[in-house]
Amino acid sequence: MTVSDEAVQAAVDPAVDNWLDAGWSDRELRADVSVGLSSTPKELPPKWFYDDLGSELFDEITRLDEYYPTRREREILEREADAIAAASEADCIAELGSGTSTKTRILLDAFAAAGQLRRYVPFDNSAATLRAAAREVADAYPGLAVRGVVGDFEHHLGHLPLDDVDAPTGALPRAPAMVMLLGGTVGNFSPARRPAFLDAVAGAMQTGDTFLLGTDLVKDAGRLVAAYDDAAGVTARFNLNVLSVLNRRLGADFDLDAFAHEAVFDAGNEWIEMRLRSLRTQTVHIPALEMTVDFVAGERMRTEISAKFRPERVRAELGAAGLVVQRMWTDAEGDYALTLARRVRRT
Repeated sequence: MTVSDEAVQAAVDPAVDNWLDAGWSDRELRADVSVGLSSTPKELPPKWFYDDLGSELFDEITRLDEYYPTRREREILEREADAIAAASEADCIAELGSGTSTKTRILLDAFAAAGQLRRYVPFDNSAATLRAAAREVADAYPGLAVRGVVGDFEHHLGHLPLDDVDAPTGALPRAPAMVMLLGGTVGNFSPARRPAFLDAVAGAMQTGDTFLLGTDLVKDAGRLVAAYDDAAGVTARFNLNVLSVLNRRLGADFDLDAFAHEAVFDAGNEWIEMRLRSLRTQTVHIPALEMTVDFVAGERMRTEISAKFRPERVRAELGAAGLVVQRMWTDAEGDYALTLARRVRRT
């Protein structure tokens, strides 16, 4: 690419605000592994599943017969996109964990058809993925203002540019914005951490803005477990791959053949728990952390929780954050829900 080509490309690429410095990912990984593998029981956060191979495996998981959430969510989006646009009254969509923004096109089309699509704000912690997706969306929707944010849920939601920075001084108050989190991602937060996350989401919004949330619903335990422990073993490979991430990035010597994938439904907490079970007594070395970790035979390390919700729980948790439910849509089987809640002024 010539210098002039680079200048042209820079002029047309959507703006992206990057709040993560070059060392962020390494610092977060080291801290998470150090704390998680020193805990009892041991655990690793699920965000480290998604290296290139992990992302490919998860994409494969979403197409498996057993894994219903992606299909159910898409079913609701395709059926109710027009109703979501009308109920939100928004002309700006901000998407948390936007990834490739594939499902988002359903809503963008509906908002555009209603004449209320002005701005799109994708938010993700992968700068490369976000920039590519933002470029594709900008190309597909000429005239749409796209401004991406590279950041972390726990630190940077307050930087969501929901207000139009280019609006002239004295302009009329903006239309409502709609922030959304799809894919059931909220279920990966523990009950102790979800309130702070929802408070941060609400804190990024103005009174009158809306929040569109995807949640997997409580159902038969057999179907839930099958969705996380498929017959083809794709989810097992996905789970074990997190050990490969630690081997590659921290110099660890995890033997993937010495661990087995497990998925169980915890009925008391109403969540799926994914684990890696040590098949033998072993010691793992992690040179980058100057750390050794002992596992006894049969010991389980938690790698993910995926909470399942009841409608009343969704309403209560959103309400506690100042987000009042306006509409809730489910698929025909009642497997999954999309909830639209409006930010109200707190007293």
